[in-house]
Amino acid sequence: MNTSSITLPQTKNNSLIPILIIAGLFFIFGFVTWINGALIPFMKTINELTSAQSFLVASASYISFVVMALPASYVLSKVGYKKGMSLGLFIMGLGALVFIPAAEARTYWMFLLGIFIQGAGMTLLQTASNPYITILGPIESAAKRISIMGIANKVAGALGSLIFGALLLTGIDEIKEKLNVVSAAEKTELLNTMADSVVMPYVVMASVLFILGLLIRKAPLPDVEAAPIKESNDGTNTKTSIFQFPHLWLGVFTLFMYVGVEVIAGDTIIAYGISLGIPVADAKFFTTFTLMAMVATYALGAFLIPKYIGQTLALKLSALLGIIFSFCIVFTSGFTSVLFVAALGMANALVWPAIWPLTLNGLGKFTKTASALLVMAISGGAIIPPLYGKWVDANKAEFLTQGMDEALATATASTKGYWILLPCYLVILYYAVAGHKLGLKGEK
Repeated sequence: MNTSSITLPQTKNNSLIPILIIAGLFFIFGFVTWINGALIPFMKTINELTSAQSFLVASASYISFVVMALPASYVLSKVGYKKGMSLGLFIMGLGALVFIPAAEARTYWMFLLGIFIQGAGMTLLQTASNPYITILGPIESAAKRISIMGIANKVAGALGSLIFGALLLTGIDEIKEKLNVVSAAEKTELLNTMADSVVMPYVVMASVLFILGLLIRKAPLPDVEAAPIKESNDGTNTKTSIFQFPHLWLGVFTLFMYVGVEVIAGDTIIAYGISLGIPVADAKFFTTFTLMAMVATYALGAFLIPKYIGQTLALKLSALLGIIFSFCIVFTSGFTSVLFVAALGMANALVWPAIWPLTLNGLGKFTKTASALLVMAISGGAIIPPLYGKWVDANKAEFLTQGMDEALATATASTKGYWILLPCYLVILYYAVAGHKLGLKGEK
């Protein structure tokens, strides 16, 4: 079987700097992505939203990957990886600035617009950086390199969650209590003051992104391309269309399902803890639990792959853990159930690093287009979490009609909503067992 690799020989020494630079980019969009866990309960309070409406924070971020992935692929084909990464950082900075008028107006759709624009910039970064790190060396060790990227991504996410949790959620319980007793004018004043607290953090974020966008233009990143597709005996390519790679399309669907469960594990856990009656002062740290579980597993993957276990086995084990933890979440209660949501970080960590090389394997000249399709699959984070939110709202309404206490109805509905994880992990398991080989069986 043909494998993708860099066209120029790469040694550990001359690939170290590019790897560190790409790790820095993974750090950046990890930081920006995982603050959604704090933004969701924050937006729910200041804009007085339902659970389903609040999860549109995740939707606005991840739906941009559907809209912008193919345009991002076109941009990269014109300007190259390095300029594309720089442009992505500038776009993310512009999205951060939108939070200023959004906070002043306390208008939810404006916040969502800013998040969408940031997502568009991240789409360009993801479309460039994921295939770049995948083909920056042998395909057999791609999961190892991507695991290292994942460590940078999730450490940044943990920091972002802690920082923005402290900035946005500190004192939110007391504010909620005041909102129930103050006059309409005082309520508006409290909510406006709370909304203004996002301005300075996003001004700082925009400044940092603009500076990094300038610096990346001067960074020493070599041009890389995937190896050509295997040729038949008469010298012609055996594949002439991207539609001739069924393992790619199933890989896109699998990644779609995976991103959905990854976002649920990281972005719902704070709201879930609150729904169980855990104080916000404690619950605001829960996203960090999930991300630290991912970091630990990424480190384990970087050590084990490919020397001790292969990428396929890592994917199988991840899917099985996801299935087990999904049952544990639903059939336990309280803080124990929260810990199993956090444990999904262990199940999720090696899925992304394994799916990318398995899906891009043997694609040759179609690698950039395939990468754009895989980035589009990140939209699973836009669709599956709101489905969880709708399921929670529907279950809660049903439990209330049955005479259940509201607090108990909220907690029970939030727990039962995690059944949505099970079909997602079953799809991942199928891809690990058989799906990644579809259409490649005749190649050696």
